[in-house]
Amino acid sequence: MFPRQLFLIIAAITLVLGNAVAAVAQSGELRGHATITQADGKKVPAAEAFIDVYRTDLPGKYNTKTNKKGEFVFAGLPFIGVYTVVVSHPSARPTWQGGIRAGKGVDYAFELAPGDGQRPTFEDVKAAAARTGEAPAAGAKESAEEKAKREELLAKNKEIEESNKKIEASNSVINRTFKAGNDARAAKNWDEAIRQYDEGLQADPEQTALMTNKALALKSRGVDRYNAAITAKDDATRASGLTSAQADFKAAAEAVNKAAELLKKQSSGATDPTEQQRQASNKLATLAARAEVMRLYVTKTDQTKVDDGQAAYQEYLAVETDPVRKSKGEHDLAQMLFDSNAFDKALVQYQKILEANPDDLEALLRSGQALFNIGAISSDGTSKAKYQEAANYLARYIEKAPDTDATMKADAKAILETMKEQENVKPAAPPARRRRP
Repeated sequence: MFPRQLFLIIAAITLVLGNAVAAVAQSGELRGHATITQADGKKVPAAEAFIDVYRTDLPGKYNTKTNKKGEFVFAGLPFIGVYTVVVSHPSARPTWQGGIRAGKGVDYAFELAPGDGQRPTFEDVKAAAARTGEAPAAGAKESAEEKAKREELLAKNKEIEESNKKIEASNSVINRTFKAGNDARAAKNWDEAIRQYDEGLQADPEQTALMTNKALALKSRGVDRYNAAITAKDDATRASGLTSAQADFKAAAEAVNKAAELLKKQSSGATDPTEQQRQASNKLATLAARAEVMRLYVTKTDQTKVDDGQAAYQEYLAVETDPVRKSKGEHDLAQMLFDSNAFDKALVQYQKILEANPDDLEALLRSGQALFNIGAISSDGTSKAKYQEAANYLARYIEKAPDTDATMKADAKAILETMKEQENVKPAAPPARRRRP
């Protein structure tokens, strides 16, 4: 079994707004070693110890085991993350350490004492830490019945008039704030755009176009805050920035999900072709926005919502007909799954992409990386087979990728070398081509 030395691959997402490329999240290595103190006081390597790493600034978990020397290593963990490392072993009492960051060049040491082999969850660890601290004309005669009917008609006309005035006023506000919000969004003035959309939604809380655009403005502000946070030089500024960004991504998800649900109700029963076309266009725009918002929400705020993110992409892809946008959506879905550590689901999505295009470089690379990670954490005896599949995909990627992909090719080669040295796994030779008679 391979998890002696797991290079867990977490791809850093570059957040993109329009054509502007945002900053790239950085990642680093987290390594350490564990020992068990025996009854005679002698310390020995804690081989095959469970290493559970919990990300505490947003939901996330990574697992591996120590090698024979009691060592473990994770490569590619986000620098900005804050982690708690829990170490446990079948023959020892567990131990843990919080406030850990990746990329600090520290070899974290964990000392275990003999015990019952408990493998605590993160909730167990937190609990333990808490314990330790309008009249008829003149002269006309009007019967009582006629008077009642006249007054009823006047009342209804007044009601309709007032309703029309409200609708006119509401439409005026909606049109004004929609334009002003869009102008502000084009100028990247996210705060003003959000304020304008909120004013319009106060006039009509079920205006899905306003909700969708508000979600996009929140998403964009979140992107800016996120990128500023990950480049901040001090921890307090970084933490505050990330909290604000995550709040924006969550609010964006809530707004666009509500818009999508309202559109489903509003579109039911329409028979006019023009109206049907308009509704279909609005639905597509909202579902596309929801997919992108959910990608960021899942990967940057709450990885436990990965199934909701996947469902959002599937609903969008079911109605998208533009081949270029559809392809991009398929890739974005796969990357979201990969970045959320849902490697099995990511692999399935990348396999679909490869069925349509066997030479898709991203799908080849990510399939190999996903299989590598799956093999490293599997405990059902299929690790070697997963590594072999991983090696085959990575070799195909290396063969086909241009030299401009030097960094990614180097990473793929490093993984292949690791599997060769530690598991004696080599890429399978491609089938020989038959000569024509």
